Amino acid sequence: MLPERFTAFLRSLTGSRTDGKKLKPRSCAGQKGSGTLAGPDAEHARRSSGLEHFFAYIGEGTGLSILDLSGANQANVAFITNLGHKLYSNDFVRNLELNFGDSLYDGQVNPRHMEYFLLQNLNYEEQQFDGVLVWDVLEYLAAPMLPPAIDQLFRMVKPGSYLFAVFHSQERAESVLSYSFRIQDARNLLLSPRGMRRPAQLFSNRAIEKVFQRYEYVKFFLTRENLREVIVKR
Repeated sequence: MLPERFTAFLRSLTGSRTDGKKLKPRSCAGQKGSGTLAGPDAEHARRSSGLEHFFAYIGEGTGLSILDLSGANQANVAFITNLGHKLYSNDFVRNLELNFGDSLYDGQVNPRHMEYFLLQNLNYEEQQFDGVLVWDVLEYLAAPMLPPAIDQLFRMVKPGSYLFAVFHSQERAESVLSYSFRIQDARNLLLSPRGMRRPAQLFSNRAIEKVFQRYEYVKFFLTRENLREVIVKR
């Protein structure tokens, strides 16, 4: 159950544009009132319990520093800055592709290449962030790159802060549908497909817990789609 003091706060968050007008949830073709989608490859809005908990844990304070690893988009920038927070954006998966090219996963086993990439993309101050929107980027890190990236995230966030991550649930899939994640409000996401991608690795619940074993706890949220939402506390 969410903390009682955040109930009114969550009800009031409807997402706003920089001009002060309210953002209305977008519907996709073929979407019925029950939330039935036209297909998994169509842009669609969905309820996100993980996102709801992330903003509830952040609380009613202002001036917090949030890192978004999906890259800058108007919806996320407007929503988070209108709450009074600072937003830092990094299109982590795109930068992986630009740095490693055709050797996306093979290149991540080279220690010098890994160190250079992490210095370029996760080189923030110690305990700089109050929260990180990780999304699905960890699935595109090869096994050698994953531990130092997780350690770097641990170093960057303040004790007691939270990470919000998304994992595909098809643990044996050779390719998965990747998304651009846009925040509509504190409870809803707009998922825009970015095409099929071959992940470096997919994770079971136990594997996710092992990845974040240095953190205080990991909390899972079930969804009706092939996505697994996770809140991690530093």
